[in-house]
Amino acid sequence: MPNRTVYFVSDGTGITAETFGNSILAQFPIKPRHVRRPFIDTPEKAYTVVREINETSVREGMRAIVFATLVDREVLKIVRDHCQARVLDMFGTFIEPLEEEFETKSNHRVGRFSDVARSQEYHDRIEAINFSLAHDDGQSAKNLDVADVILVGVSRSGKTPTSLYLAMQHGIKAANYPLIPEDFERGRLPSMLVAHKRKCFGLTIDPERLSQIRNERRPGSKYADLLNCRYEVNEAEAMMKKDGIAWLSSTHKSIEEIATTILRDLRPDRLIY
Repeated sequence: MPNRTVYFVSDGTGITAETFGNSILAQFPIKPRHVRRPFIDTPEKAYTVVREINETSVREGMRAIVFATLVDREVLKIVRDHCQARVLDMFGTFIEPLEEEFETKSNHRVGRFSDVARSQEYHDRIEAINFSLAHDDGQSAKNLDVADVILVGVSRSGKTPTSLYLAMQHGIKAANYPLIPEDFERGRLPSMLVAHKRKCFGLTIDPERLSQIRNERRPGSKYADLLNCRYEVNEAEAMMKKDGIAWLSSTHKSIEEIATTILRDLRPDRLIY
């Protein structure tokens, strides 16, 4: 199957279109070229992106695919009527049936973040991001009492990206703390974590995969040596098991799957919006 260019066209950031569109595209054996075109909120911008899409379709000899999240009817009509592409109106697919079901019109608000200055949720997320950055990789033990979760595990097991994802997507104040050989020699959790053990969640990883990741950072080092990786992973898992800390392997799981598991186990309220 020939690959195609896929456009994500939105009057906002395009994140919704791209996230949903990628979920759909994942069902097909293709590797499309992705192009995000955000803030298409005027007829002039609509005609500009239409010209780009049509030029792509002509150049590639096949129709582009367009995932559109456009609230303004005039802008959407321009894209629908003039694009030489397969246009998928994602809002129209769902909003119109829901308007009928709810027996009311949607507010047709352009842009998900149009009233961000008044959004407490947004400010909570910014605060959570700052907290996660300040508490990345054990940099600070201050204010751990206000953390929602503390991720523990060996170095390069996925703690930092998971912490930031939790903060950015869910407003979770996530600290993360590496378990190091000195902790294994002592045979116990670092002292600053003991009082917050109920907030801890562990990440582990397949030693072979860990060795590969570490070799990209420090090739040929003891840090990346497979035997050392096996030792650290085994010791970390034993320590988490002894202290009753729930943990999972990040080897074959996406950041989204890891974050959802953490929320389910430690903050199930955050799965209800």
